[in-house]
Amino acid sequence: MEKKETFVLVHAAWLGGWQWDATARLLTGNGHKVFAPDLPGHGSDATPAAAIVMEHYVAAITTLLDSLDEPVILVGHSFNGITVSRVAELRPEKVRKLVFLTAFLLPQGASFLSAVQGVEGSSAVDHFYLSEDKTYAFVSEQEMHHAFAHDIPREAFDQAKAYIVPEPAAPLTYQLEVSDAVFGAIPKFYIECTEDHAIPLSVQRAMYTGKVKRSYLLNASHTPNFSQPEKLAAVLLDIASVQ
Repeated sequence: MEKKETFVLVHAAWLGGWQWDATARLLTGNGHKVFAPDLPGHGSDATPAAAIVMEHYVAAITTLLDSLDEPVILVGHSFNGITVSRVAELRPEKVRKLVFLTAFLLPQGASFLSAVQGVEGSSAVDHFYLSEDKTYAFVSEQEMHHAFAHDIPREAFDQAKAYIVPEPAAPLTYQLEVSDAVFGAIPKFYIECTEDHAIPLSVQRAMYTGKVKRSYLLNASHTPNFSQPEKLAAVLLDIASVQ
């Protein structure tokens, strides 16, 4: 009988746990347990952006993991590949597998801002800016659809746009703290998205090559949870079955 897993799905910057709704339904429909929390300042969490640092994101996930009896498959999307990496370093006994969905898989000491320096071919990086007081980060509104979700209709994206929030800036400067002995020992999987206009495919591959147990390919934008939830769920189910 197939073992039932617990998935913790961590959303991307600017979004919230709601981004996983369709994928979560498919996973729970297969008998798995799913948690898709809102990080501070995202979704239904109204913490002011100026008050948020990376430690708050990490604490939100470690607190959830501490409340669970079983180790989980921990999935990080985009920027929050950094968050789940730090969580895995702090709670290795709680993480059975670590999954990066077109996400930042960075080495010790790297940050989001250092990782995107010199990146070419990214609509998100090219149109990224901070608020005047440096507390929020944005991608220009006219570019967001093209950068993140060009493979869903503009009308559908415009409906979702009401739930997109300004991204707290401080976590973007956080320098990742992980070790080969702990983080390095956790089985990792990477889901690359070939049509990603935010993290180009070449950048994805440079980050994960030689670091993962298995990689998967989706011919999708940066947000396959919107455009291809069935295919994304199928990949996650396959990862769950890997011994």
